Amino acid sequence: MLEVREYNRHPSSHLLVLSYIISILGGVEGNCRVIGFKLDLNPIAWLGLNIFLFIYNFLIFQNQEQYAYTRVILGPALAWARGSAACLNFNCLLILLPVCRNLLSFLRGTCSCCRRSVRKQLDNNIVFHKLLGYTIALMTAVHTIAHLFNVERFYHGAQSANNSLEGMLSSIGSADGDWINPIRSKNETPSSICFTTIAGVTGVVITLALILMITSSTEFIRRCYFEVFWYTHHLFIIFFAGLLIHGVGRIVRGQTSDSLRSNHYDECYQKYTTWKEKVHGDEDDDEHGDKCFMPSFQGNDPMTWKWIIAPIIIYVLERVMRFYRSQQRVVVIKTVSHPSKVLEIQMQKRGFKMEVGQYIFINCPLISRLEWHPFTLTSAPEEDMFSVHIRSAGDWTENLIKDFQEKADNPPRLEVDGPFGTASEDVFKYEVSMLVGAGIGVTPFASILKSVWYKFQSEDHRLKTKKIYFYWICRETGAFAWFADLLRSLEQEMISSGKDGFLNYRLFLTSWDSSIAGHAIINFDDTTDAVTGLKQKTTYGRPLWEHEFSRVAETHPRSTVGVFLCGPQALGKTLQQCCHQYSSLDPRKVQFYLNKENF
Repeated sequence: MLEVREYNRHPSSHLLVLSYIISILGGVEGNCRVIGFKLDLNPIAWLGLNIFLFIYNFLIFQNQEQYAYTRVILGPALAWARGSAACLNFNCLLILLPVCRNLLSFLRGTCSCCRRSVRKQLDNNIVFHKLLGYTIALMTAVHTIAHLFNVERFYHGAQSANNSLEGMLSSIGSADGDWINPIRSKNETPSSICFTTIAGVTGVVITLALILMITSSTEFIRRCYFEVFWYTHHLFIIFFAGLLIHGVGRIVRGQTSDSLRSNHYDECYQKYTTWKEKVHGDEDDDEHGDKCFMPSFQGNDPMTWKWIIAPIIIYVLERVMRFYRSQQRVVVIKTVSHPSKVLEIQMQKRGFKMEVGQYIFINCPLISRLEWHPFTLTSAPEEDMFSVHIRSAGDWTENLIKDFQEKADNPPRLEVDGPFGTASEDVFKYEVSMLVGAGIGVTPFASILKSVWYKFQSEDHRLKTKKIYFYWICRETGAFAWFADLLRSLEQEMISSGKDGFLNYRLFLTSWDSSIAGHAIINFDDTTDAVTGLKQKTTYGRPLWEHEFSRVAETHPRSTVGVFLCGPQALGKTLQQCCHQYSSLDPRKVQFYLNKENF
């Protein structure tokens, strides 16, 4: 039988981990349709590997003879602690990869010729990152509780009389030798393990850092106190540093290979009162099993660093690359203040290349040298500059807008990192696209619509996309002014090029007063809308998505429809349900695929 020491040195599960990383980064088919709904295989594979690792390590420490005497002192909590530790190693291996944005952008580019479901796995990086975080929190709780039981059992064993098996085992070895119980004196307490050993101190630090990271990652904190979330989340540096040295103390121990030959548990545990120290000349008795010698123990080699060192190196390289790129000079060429506290910033940067729907991170050293915030690009790849629209949504954005308005002649210096890929890059890979933006969430679709305008200007009509449906949902009338000029220009260009049916857009106003409604009724017969000045009239209220999806499905019965959303999660759930409901079971007929922006 393979010994645990050898298993720890050469963990065969790394092959499974490697295969999973390949799959989640785009190596295998990710989705299949089962009885009218989509089943995502990657979470099932990830869950299966967690279950496998937990059970496999649980059984090793619960059943192997190497840990028989350890179980005498610790009981079943030993197996629970080691099973959860294996899951912690596995999930800590993965958790940094979904936030390596350059790596994901590179993989998105290399997967551009792959199947759609393969590319879509990269769009769930933040969701998967959160799932890994919650799983690490759960396994940490199991691991911590199990070890608290272990500490108590160690203390109980140290207090036991020497004429008991627990007491005999606890007295074996010296502080620097082959001990099995780390509590070496009856005067020591459980606190001595928790707060004086390497494993105890690092365990407390890791747990506290994890609690702060998890609690500050809630939706409320991220939206209302983003700075708190941002700074607290960087405790991951302390978390991983503690994780690297957590196992150096080797507190959990098993019998050595030599000791197993001279003290077989099944034969010797009842003879513990006659155990003798092994001295030179006892080898013959050892070989014939005539005596049971005093067992000796050793701790396993630290394992966690073998799991997490590679992703740490990848993440460090990622940060170095992002730092180098962010130091390149950015020139602000124009700023425009829009209604509803929205600031448009147009910039230039040497060597900057983008695709539609991508995003960048912006840092303003005048406000904070450490904070970086993501913003979707609203410019088109065909333009010689790039732009973002920033809405006031917190202290940082408020200060940025204020500084740019007060220092219009000498705007603050900005640092830009990116661009990074998103789901919106695939918009022209679908025969039909439905673009859904809520409020400022219209920004990635502004980039797409601008690119469409430039393509028609240059008579580049070689598009796989034959029809675009654009839905923009706003609470304020002023918000429509952000891109009304773009939509007006696009309307005129479509008509002049004979492609007036290419773009179908609907504007929805969800909050209005009686004066707006009365004005709309009075001007109902006008050729242009009373609110936006566009030919398409504004709809008052929320979209009836069942009606919209049904209409698109009837109009394009054999098409692949990409549904792109930049908006709240509740809207995303509604669109996901409609995608499942209105997709045909026959793969040759209409199929809807949801693509949601995640930062």
